Amino acid sequence: MRSTLLSRRDLDFLLYEWLDVEALTSSPRYQDHSRETFDGVLDLSEQLATRYFATHNKLSDAAEPTFDGTTVTIVPEVKEALDAFVKADLMGAGMDYEAGGLQLPATVTGACFAWFQAANVGTAAYPMLTIGNANLLLAHGTPEQIETYAKPLVAGRFFGTMCLSEPQAGSSLGDIVTRAEPQADGSYRLFGNKMWISGGEHDLAENIVHLVLAKIPGGPEGTKGISLFIVPKVLVEADGSLGERNDVTLTGLNHKMGYRGTTNTVLAFGDGTHRPGGAAGAVGHLVGEAGSGLTYMFHMMNEARIGVGLGATALGYTGYLKSVDYARQREQGRPVAAKDPAAKQVPIVEHADVKRMLLAQKSYVEGALALEMFCMRMVDEQRIAENVAARNRIGLLLDILTPIAKSWPSQWCLEANSLAIQVHGGYGYTREYDVEQHYRDNRLNPIHEGTHGIQGLDLLGRKVTQQGGISLRLLTESIGRTITDAAEADDEFAELAEQLGDVLGQVGKVTAGLFAPTPGSGDVDVDAAMANSSVYLEVVGHLVIAWIWLEQMLACEGKEGDFYDGKRQAGRYFFRYELPRTGPQLALLAALDRTTLDMRDAWF
Repeated sequence: MRSTLLSRRDLDFLLYEWLDVEALTSSPRYQDHSRETFDGVLDLSEQLATRYFATHNKLSDAAEPTFDGTTVTIVPEVKEALDAFVKADLMGAGMDYEAGGLQLPATVTGACFAWFQAANVGTAAYPMLTIGNANLLLAHGTPEQIETYAKPLVAGRFFGTMCLSEPQAGSSLGDIVTRAEPQADGSYRLFGNKMWISGGEHDLAENIVHLVLAKIPGGPEGTKGISLFIVPKVLVEADGSLGERNDVTLTGLNHKMGYRGTTNTVLAFGDGTHRPGGAAGAVGHLVGEAGSGLTYMFHMMNEARIGVGLGATALGYTGYLKSVDYARQREQGRPVAAKDPAAKQVPIVEHADVKRMLLAQKSYVEGALALEMFCMRMVDEQRIAENVAARNRIGLLLDILTPIAKSWPSQWCLEANSLAIQVHGGYGYTREYDVEQHYRDNRLNPIHEGTHGIQGLDLLGRKVTQQGGISLRLLTESIGRTITDAAEADDEFAELAEQLGDVLGQVGKVTAGLFAPTPGSGDVDVDAAMANSSVYLEVVGHLVIAWIWLEQMLACEGKEGDFYDGKRQAGRYFFRYELPRTGPQLALLAALDRTTLDMRDAWF
């Protein structure tokens, strides 16, 4: 019986038939591994996700964490699942041996983690944040900080968070006011409040390591004055033992429509509730250089953005598989041409409109999963690159794909969840079926780790223009190579290649036009260029997913069977139903339309 969490067959196709992760084992970094070890950890992940995570998904949604003013209460199944995850050494699966990890490829660990996100995204959020926290410290922490904090995170003894937003600042991080006052011993005392902190308080681990953005008094204004600090829930002594409670206080829980199993908190730093040694303020330790906090935090944020995209994909994927199963079992109606009202009803999967909805879901979720795996394959290629130039080149391509890898699945795999509800009909929006929860959980992902608006501004305002547009050129070259390969195949591939090439060319022209000097003034109208950056994000996202589908279809060439036929049909659907959406959007962008820009508050 196949799993309704994810498709192992699809993962095997992506890993072994398309991305060739086995080839990574020829590099010194991954030489200890093989197809056998990759399959072993994938099997283990599916088993643990099915046994420990999926079994309490509905329970932790219905019985979300509570706070009585003193203690946070979480259903015990969450800790049981996380203990199993930690015991399997999955927290450090992708980390270096020196840090206590298994040094598996990111492509493999990403595929493994998708099982847990599909099974229970609320519980999976705790290790996702912890892994990102540890990776940041391993990259930017001192040897002492790595020993004291990162290694216990890798071992699963400590869990981690990221503390960016504040009630008055939201996503505008330059406006945070949490301050860090330097002390004579080299530590800092932090004072301020942080909002929307996932995993900010619980008893699931021995300690919680908060990574906190704050400003040192006297530093520059705006984002240049932001530094990053390690602020543990419980102070860690020189010998690694736990000391007294730090002055970090939970002031309340936020109650979201999804991810209900994850504690989402409002934290006060230095409010006096807990005063270590009698001194005011939460004890913190500076990471790296003062004023570089946002740069360091982006290490975790970019990893989290791909993680959010993977989570959105996993939720869309499990909803798709469950709606396929439902459509095969649910008998209702007869073929349009049927004349006999006494004839037996047919499974709804036989109806053309249901096929349309299932095919749309398949094109979204399998396209998104392939994109996420491709991004992680680039992470691996960065790690094994032979020289700095190659590593930088891969990093620049990954840069431009990151906002797409976060936002496209968050938008279109959410649409897949909506279609899964529609396939279920009236049952779809009842709590007795899983798909309504998947939709609620996934609805958070267009906001998590930067909204669509922020990702659009990042893509068009930063990634497209960085270093003279090199990232866009690298993306264009990569897509161009696939177009060339497809054009040399059969007639269908040549037709798809021509269609993709046409959209790629239009994107290039429109992008140049957005930053062209305005006639008369000679200045670039930046406001007009950026006004529709979210539309630009959607256009480039669809372009990228069409490219990824063409890549998958090429990997299926000459292969027979239902799996490959299904891949080809989903690819055709995307090119015929989805890629044409970009036409009107490109026209809107080319016109530098000001409809939204010129709207006035009083007109609403």
